[in-house]
Amino acid sequence: MTTRFFGRVGIVAPLRHRDFRLLWTGLVVSLLGDGIFLVAVAWQAYKIDDRPSALAGVGLATSAPQVVLLLFGGAVSDRLPRRVVLLVADGARAIAVGSLAVLGSLGQLTLWELWAVAFVIGAATAFAAPAFDAIVPALVPKERLMQANGLDQFLRPAALQLLGPALGGLLLVAVGTPGAFGADAFSFVFSGCCVARLSSVASVAAPVEDRSLWADIREGLGFVRSQVWLWGTFVAATFTYLLFLGPTYVLVPYLVKNQLHGSAATLGIVLGLGGLGALLAAAITAQLGNRARPISFMYAAWTGATLLVAGYGLVTRQWELAALVFSVGALEAAGTVVWATLKQVLVPRELLGRVSSIDWFVSTALMPLSYVLTPIVVRFVGVSETFELAGTIGAVVTFSFLFLPGMRANDRSLVQPGAVGS
Repeated sequence: MTTRFFGRVGIVAPLRHRDFRLLWTGLVVSLLGDGIFLVAVAWQAYKIDDRPSALAGVGLATSAPQVVLLLFGGAVSDRLPRRVVLLVADGARAIAVGSLAVLGSLGQLTLWELWAVAFVIGAATAFAAPAFDAIVPALVPKERLMQANGLDQFLRPAALQLLGPALGGLLLVAVGTPGAFGADAFSFVFSGCCVARLSSVASVAAPVEDRSLWADIREGLGFVRSQVWLWGTFVAATFTYLLFLGPTYVLVPYLVKNQLHGSAATLGIVLGLGGLGALLAAAITAQLGNRARPISFMYAAWTGATLLVAGYGLVTRQWELAALVFSVGALEAAGTVVWATLKQVLVPRELLGRVSSIDWFVSTALMPLSYVLTPIVVRFVGVSETFELAGTIGAVVTFSFLFLPGMRANDRSLVQPGAVGS
């Protein structure tokens, strides 16, 4: 009965494979913890200092080490067993977040502790993110990658953006921030246990020649340079994230708390609806299967999501913000399902960890600056105007990259996989 269900419903078909099922069981629990952390750290930061700079510091502390270490993390994930990389990353994050639970229970939490733990989380993510991206093609057949990525974009927002924040809001009311941080720490322990049970096949390191990590990184950079669809999208994301990521991360909680007069539970619901939109869009995109024009589709989806961020500055009611967050999550996820599949189909498997790390590195390179600039821009133009500027300028920048020469050379690659265009 279960096997028949997995075969009939395309998006869950990859769960027939034991290792993929184990990997995702652990990740879903870990993402639930991350969703709890999003609400808990935002509420705690604004409790300590009710200014945008408080939460901006958390974002900066998370993103800076991630940017610095991503290329190294990608090279390591192509050299070492990816299971080991994921285990170490889970362990480091469990210890870091667990320390917040202990300090919170003692009533000694300060912004510096929040920023220090955010730094550890960012550094560990620099290794975990490319390792996870690179391990998936080893766990499912090539013809199931679209469904695997659809499942990723279904379960990820369901846990990280929907159930996790909602649970975080409830935990803050029931047990306070120490209990919420403790739940997140436990989620990393559980994830590590699942990763430890992956088979030896999933643990095999990619074959590499006897050369330095820098040579591995240069090889990955050379491949990316030869593919317009890769480097163009990386650079587009760099500027888009610069414009809207800081405002959305820092100012949505501020907007809920200070202008819409909501509670921690309200913030959890608003963020959760973004996850609901994402998981519904991911399920539909994956179930529809291969797309004839994947690059045009994903750019249209991402442009629409960025433009809707401008609407955050116009809301006067909580339900209006919730509706916009739902729509932004849906469009972002639809584009991301196609983007992840493009990379896994067109990038050689032995380069996938490095290409994934370059993706993360270039895309997030200006994220620290986005967190730094957000409180400054707010001081000069206001919260609403910051959202409006971020959304409109970000949408124009994103859409313009679709018209780079050669960008759409792979617009039929998911239908006819084969040669990589340039």
